[in-house]
Amino acid sequence: MVFSSTIFLFLFLPMTLLGYYLIKNNYKNYYLLFMSLIFFGWSQPNYLWIIILSVVVNYACAMLIDDLQKLRRPVLIIAVIANLSILFYFKYFNFSIDSINKVLGSSFALREIILPIGISFFTFQGMSYVIDVYRKDVPAQKNIFKVGLYIVLFPQLIAGPIVRYKDIAFEIDNRKTVLQDFSSGIERFIIGFGKKAIIANTMAAAADAIWDNGATGNTWIIAWGGAVAYMLQIYFDFSGYSDMAIGLGRMFGFHFSENFDLPYVSRNISEFWRRWHISLSSWFRDYVYIPLGGNRKNVYLNLFIVFFLTGIWHGASWHFIAWGVWNGIFILIERLVKSKKRKLITTEKKMILPKVLISKAYTLLVVNFGWILFRAPHTREAVEFVATMFGIIVPEKVGYTIFWYFDRWTITIMIFGILFASSIPIKAMCLIKTHFPEKIVIVGKYVLLLLLLYLSMLRVVSGTYNPFIYFQF
Repeated sequence: MVFSSTIFLFLFLPMTLLGYYLIKNNYKNYYLLFMSLIFFGWSQPNYLWIIILSVVVNYACAMLIDDLQKLRRPVLIIAVIANLSILFYFKYFNFSIDSINKVLGSSFALREIILPIGISFFTFQGMSYVIDVYRKDVPAQKNIFKVGLYIVLFPQLIAGPIVRYKDIAFEIDNRKTVLQDFSSGIERFIIGFGKKAIIANTMAAAADAIWDNGATGNTWIIAWGGAVAYMLQIYFDFSGYSDMAIGLGRMFGFHFSENFDLPYVSRNISEFWRRWHISLSSWFRDYVYIPLGGNRKNVYLNLFIVFFLTGIWHGASWHFIAWGVWNGIFILIERLVKSKKRKLITTEKKMILPKVLISKAYTLLVVNFGWILFRAPHTREAVEFVATMFGIIVPEKVGYTIFWYFDRWTITIMIFGILFASSIPIKAMCLIKTHFPEKIVIVGKYVLLLLLLYLSMLRVVSGTYNPFIYFQF
């Protein structure tokens, strides 16, 4: 079940909200846990045991760490190994066997393994809870159902943001949903819904059609169009989901951290990763980079490890690893330049316009080529696609012009996508609030939200729906 499906919008969400606000406070957590398990098991009921096992393992290990002071470290190691073992089997077992077969020429049999949705997200959440208990950042939760609610809570279960237990521990026991929170949650959900249903899905249709042709079926301009379309698709798809998750959380009294901060306005790759998938970047920083030594020792090795793991986290394929290494290389280059010159020219506070444009263009190009690695089924296809973009590969015969893929609707949505990926709407909103009466601004906002909701509903009902990209992780 996904947020932009009719079954969620017209059945699951209304039933969940209605039940949640009708039952007594003492039972709200249990009700949310029950509905979250239904949400997870809707499409994969046979895999419910995996997330329940994750809850039991992390709850038990956290309790043991809290009670057995002399065995705290061994129990932590057991918890991490148990979590990673489950993740490895379902996500990386066949990839590892296939890689071994290719390298050694062996013929070990692969297994029929279906990847449980959201396993990377709830595994990282479970591990962060146990590690935080070990570090004494939070006390162990005595109630297993509350640990279960933290791990299984449906708004952030499938595709994040990755929530830390310490960030919502108080709200699990003491949250109160006020009208302002509920209304802001609805607004945020509608915005995210619009990002997904209108922008991401429209860009997906164009990008998929172009990518299906392969490197030899596109002209250079079509290839560039496909690259830009996918760049917009993945941003509005994932940030749209995060907006919907944050909005849903507020409807139930939870306040999740932001996961995106206009990453495409960044002036370098380091800044991009401070703005993109913030919950994952901060997770690797706090639980991998700093424990390895952080900025104190082996900085470059630590950064390389983090981005290598970032690539692996996203998928069991070499092109994901290549994507992680690609980003890591530029992070290392920027860090090296910064350490030698003491300040990187693209991060100066006072920059003249040409330097700002050059730094942003550099970042967008690096990110764009990275997304090609991310999108391509194999690294070779990514290299061929880039070669087509630069005219190195010239197809002999192309069946369609670029306007076959980019009609008036698609071009209009692409322009809106580029606009809303920038800071222009925020600046425009500040000007509107300054020059217009508050009542007019409020009325205008709700009219636009209702129109956005209506258009998004039309897109979903008309069948232009496709799953969220990050569900596969």
